[in-house]
Amino acid sequence: MAVTLTEKAAAQVQKHLSARGAGIGLRLAVKTSGCSGLAYALEFVDEPAPEDQLFESHGVTVLVDPKSLVYLEGTELDFVREGLNEGFKFNNPNVKNECGCGESFNV
Repeated sequence: MAVTLTEKAAAQVQKHLSARGAGIGLRLAVKTSGCSGLAYALEFVDEPAPEDQLFESHGVTVLVDPKSLVYLEGTELDFVREGLNEGFKFNNPNVKNECGCGESFNV
């Protein structure tokens, strides 16, 4: 399985990389945080780490470290607009529970 982006998410990442003027892609990671135990982290990447797994999705390179890949395998990152809010949304098939505020999850 892979980690993928929807077309909307890929367009948003490309827009930010272009505005930033540098970068090879987007890192998706998982960190210990929140009331459910795990939280997502996103960051733009200038240089891949040697251990990174690279995925290509709609022209965007997605980088995931091996420890995070265990939790992110099969995840699709989308970009959604809901009312006045917009942002990235993780569609992760591994999630068993999410906290009420939507900031953290567990598997």
